[in-house]
Amino acid sequence: MDDDEPILGQMTDAVSTAATATADAAKTMVKKAKKAAKKVAKKVTPKKAKEAKKAKKASRKSSAKKSAKKSKKAAKKGARKRKKAKKSKR
Repeated sequence: MDDDEPILGQMTDAVSTAATATADAAKTMVKKAKKAAKKVAKKVTPKKAKEAKKAKKASRKSSAKKSAKKSKKAAKKGARKRKKAKKSKR
């Protein structure tokens, strides 16, 4: 402590310095927390996106397979109906 400066002035300087240091520490902690959150988000979101893509592809494939099977069945049914119609005409 300086003897030239009044005690009140010294105390206000000390308190303001402590407050500034605390604010700086809080800012750095917030920055670190944001960085960590971004890292976690990067790790988590791609997995979800990949799973969603896989699910979409699977649903597309299964629907395509189903429609192909239906068209084959419909073609077979049409051929059967034509044969039956020809037989009934005889």
